[in-house]
Amino acid sequence: MKNTMNKMIAALMVLCVLTAALTGCKSKPKDADLKAAIETAIQANTMASGVTVSVEKGVATLSGQVTDETSKQTLDKTTASVMGVKSVVNNITVAAPPAGPVVVAADDALTTAVKDATKDFPTVVATVSDGVVTLKGEIQKANLQKLIMTLQALKPKKVDNSQLVIK
Repeated sequence: MKNTMNKMIAALMVLCVLTAALTGCKSKPKDADLKAAIETAIQANTMASGVTVSVEKGVATLSGQVTDETSKQTLDKTTASVMGVKSVVNNITVAAPPAGPVVVAADDALTTAVKDATKDFPTVVATVSDGVVTLKGEIQKANLQKLIMTLQALKPKKVDNSQLVIK
């Protein structure tokens, strides 16, 4: 009976060792390997030039900036398709489109628009030169902001109210 018991214990020990060995062979990909695989996969996309990758416990985090939402989504899908990636945290931001040039109204059109904008303020005289609106005369403090906002909406280079008396 002792022999049979020893054989069973030995068989159980061999089974445990084999199970441990086989489980060890099916190890998960290492984070560094996943990071390298993701970087290789997204490197093919020219939109990924400003994107960085980090991986922790199989979770890939993308950071950086791209030019449009489509690029952001493409990089997300490419990363998620890499074997071994559990999930993707997409912290990529989409850059704002570049601002166009400031449009300054031409003097003739601006002069006409300024004349129309100041018609309700008979004590204010406005002149236009090289895109700059110069205000002279008098205005009530309560009306100043309304007038300035109306004139700014016309897109002059500048509104100069330094010669305007505010009452």
